[in-house]
Amino acid sequence: MTENTFNTPASGPSGSEKPRSRNGLIYGILIAALAGTWIYMLYDKNKTNETIVQQGTQIDSISSSRDALQQEYNAANARLDDLISQNSRMDSLVKTKDKELADMKSRIASILSNKNASQAELAEARRLIEQLKSNIAGYQETIERLEGEKLVLAGERDVARKERDSVGVVKDSLNKQVTLGSVLHASNIKLQPLQIKKNGKEVETSKAKRADMMRVTFDLDENRIAPTGDKEIYVAITSPDGSPLAVEALGSGRFSLDDGTEKLYTAKKTVAYTKGEKQTVTMDWKQNSDFKPGDYSVEIYHNGFRIGQGKVTLKKGGWF
Repeated sequence: MTENTFNTPASGPSGSEKPRSRNGLIYGILIAALAGTWIYMLYDKNKTNETIVQQGTQIDSISSSRDALQQEYNAANARLDDLISQNSRMDSLVKTKDKELADMKSRIASILSNKNASQAELAEARRLIEQLKSNIAGYQETIERLEGEKLVLAGERDVARKERDSVGVVKDSLNKQVTLGSVLHASNIKLQPLQIKKNGKEVETSKAKRADMMRVTFDLDENRIAPTGDKEIYVAITSPDGSPLAVEALGSGRFSLDDGTEKLYTAKKTVAYTKGEKQTVTMDWKQNSDFKPGDYSVEIYHNGFRIGQGKVTLKKGGWF
């Protein structure tokens, strides 16, 4: 009887299963790790996409804020320029704060021109723009107050001017009354044609042929307004044909009437007048040509006003 000496190892079937189990575990771990890596990569990609989206949104928001601030700044600048152009006082007010405004506007412009400006910088720009707008509002209030004061002063000046004009009118009226009141008045006016004899004797005549001169005689009535002093009296004689008797070489000339026009005078005389007294004045006119027959008129003037008039008629030839 043969004894079988071959023995089956104890780990026969069991031993082959252990390596398989170990390999499966390793595969499982690797698969899990790979899956985890994929999951992480997908998660990370999503996160990155979200960050990019958020950053894009943030950039869009900053850009929008900057654009809005730029519009506000432009509007504030336009308002400031408008105020300056409309009111010279605004210009002087702004000039007193030139440095402050220049620094403020420079900083705002610097921030708004920076496309990469941060939220903090935009917040600073907003604060400066609000301050600029506040300053402009303050300037406008000051101008309105000054304009109000100007209107009050203008009103006061207008009232004062009207009062002054009123006083001036009254004064002018009084002056005119005094001037008119001081104009002398002539009465008892006589225009005498005179013949001068060879012996020098003067004889009144009514014949044009014999008349050698005209004598004007009149009284200056008493006047309690006209002051004592020299008075210029003008006499204007008109010939029958309506022409004035005036010869410059014999002392005739022109004088101004109250209305500003001029008139020829035949003769003038400076009279030493005494206030409140009546006095008689005589003026002679001897011309370098013959007197013509007809009606002669005489007008007497003082201070540009006619103060009296008279007339005389000279007849043709014949004996005295």
